[in-house]
Amino acid sequence: MIRLKARVRGGRLLVDEPTDLPEGAEVELIAADSWDDLDAAERERLHAALAVSEEDVRDGRLRSAGAVIADLRRPGS
Repeated sequence: MIRLKARVRGGRLLVDEPTDLPEGAEVELIAADSWDDLDAAERERLHAALAVSEEDVRDGRLRSAGAVIADLRRPGS
């Protein structure tokens, strides 16, 4: 994923970022503050859940995706 920043000037998007995209490539821009439709309470819950997840990573409480998928495929799961 390539991330570019743009500013609005005179009703136009101005992108001043170097890129290796091919000439004529089409790029879809999404406003940074409107991409997820979360309200303030939902965003607060999301950030709390992310904080707990970061604690799990820091404290070594992790399982690989492969282990989780193997458990889900096990009969009787």
